Amino acid sequence: MQSCAEGSTILVTTRKQEVAKMMRATSSLIYLDKLNDKDCLALFNSIAFLDREEDEYNGFGVIGAEIVKKCKGLPLIVKTLSSLVWYKKTIEEWGDVLSSKLWEIEEVEEQVFRPLLLSYYDLAPAVKRCLLYCAIFPKDHEFDKNNLIELWMSQNYLNWKQNQEKRRIGQSYFESLVMRSFFQDFEKDYMGNIIACKMHDIIHDFVQFLTKKECIITEVVQGANQKIVPGDIVRHLTLVMVPEGPLSFPTSFYNCKNMRTVSTHGIRMTTISPGSILQLKCLRTLNLSGNILNELPKELGELIHLRYMDLSSSRALKELPDALCDLFNLQTLVLVWCEELEKLPKAMGKLINLKHLYVSGCRKLKYLPKGIGSLRSLQALDCFYVCDHGDEEALKLSGLEIMDQLQGSLHIFNLGGNAEDAIEAEKVQLGNKKHLSSLRLLFRRRIEEHRESDEEILKALQPHQNLESLTIWNCHCTTWPLYLIKSLHNLRRVDLYDWKFCDHSPPLGKLPSLEILKIVSMNNVKKVGVEFLGIKKKKLKHCQEEFYSQN
Repeated sequence: MQSCAEGSTILVTTRKQEVAKMMRATSSLIYLDKLNDKDCLALFNSIAFLDREEDEYNGFGVIGAEIVKKCKGLPLIVKTLSSLVWYKKTIEEWGDVLSSKLWEIEEVEEQVFRPLLLSYYDLAPAVKRCLLYCAIFPKDHEFDKNNLIELWMSQNYLNWKQNQEKRRIGQSYFESLVMRSFFQDFEKDYMGNIIACKMHDIIHDFVQFLTKKECIITEVVQGANQKIVPGDIVRHLTLVMVPEGPLSFPTSFYNCKNMRTVSTHGIRMTTISPGSILQLKCLRTLNLSGNILNELPKELGELIHLRYMDLSSSRALKELPDALCDLFNLQTLVLVWCEELEKLPKAMGKLINLKHLYVSGCRKLKYLPKGIGSLRSLQALDCFYVCDHGDEEALKLSGLEIMDQLQGSLHIFNLGGNAEDAIEAEKVQLGNKKHLSSLRLLFRRRIEEHRESDEEILKALQPHQNLESLTIWNCHCTTWPLYLIKSLHNLRRVDLYDWKFCDHSPPLGKLPSLEILKIVSMNNVKKVGVEFLGIKKKKLKHCQEEFYSQN
């Protein structure tokens, strides 16, 4: 740079954020956005209609505009397809380009996919498998990061070594794909962590191109007695519905002895044939989310290789078959928003490999079965329902004691409904659950006389100091647990709702990491003074002496 003029700049283009870090240019990053529709069309026309007469626009312009939509704002695709149709002389030939899948067009493979192959070949073999698995999802699908990692686990794609936790390995694989721009449209939580993302349509075409016929997405139509013939080499099958409407699960699968994944998207399925289930003996992943199933066949229990089952948003499902507990290899069970689900099978303790159980939004589920208390390796349990009517089959609050591997978020419902809840809470040993990042405690709405028990319960449920988010609903306490200020120094968010009997504000100013604070319906608090900041009046400088709330 010594011979360059003053003010000269080096412009480096890359698909990898690691290159930007290597060049120490992280403060000057420019993320190129997609071209807008107008600029895409202008670029396309400048090449496709080069040396053509103006009257040709009339016949080809409409088709050209539709071809541009396939490009999804990527100038390289626009350039490739416009150059391709420049050689096409008839409207029929342009129509063929429009109706073709991008990854079936030779010019796209040569000019567009080749640069992507450089990024792909740079991936470790295990990360390549994780990327290719994304071909099972329809275009524009939003990936939940944790869900995606659990799917990779179900296929045994995460190279596990002793003393390494699989979720951490999956997280590193996900970050590797993010760094190479295979994902986009990131959704982040309040701490800036990626929780969801999408894959650009062109990347999706590229992944489908690489998987050839191992991953297929097929449309099914309304009606019964449908047969699916995927072929010997298909490993992962996704069923999508066109047009929308109720139907039955395919009655038969042929040549599917090697099938590893069956997933449904946008299908309102009403029934599942036991015979079709029995043809999927090697299945590892089964996603039946969003359907209107009333019941599941007991033959599900014969899918002994199954590691992942998603039944979320099955709004008509009232119970699960007892045979589900025979799936001893099952690692993940997703039951989120099964609003009619009333109970889980008693023998859930037989699922010795279960690591992730999601039951949030199951409004009619009153408790978890006692057997879950033996699942020492459980890593994700989003909700725990405290039974308030002494059912002998219910897992008590103390059942959480051995679950020290719990990670992420835990929501405990219906606290304070029993006289022994305070004793049970002491046995939970939340302080040993160092991997929990978020805790939500919801107390039952009760009469005023339960204040003391609420204080005892809250005192007993002291979380580990690693906790980053704490939410407490409807607590009848008149004071605050000491650990809130003295121990939880990593808290970044605190939400307090309906503390109707507390008449003073907590000194949350003493929390050094606090970034977000939400207080709702603390009706007895008349004044918020300097004690809220956790300091004494004599230490104040250039501040008002007292602070008042309008609510």
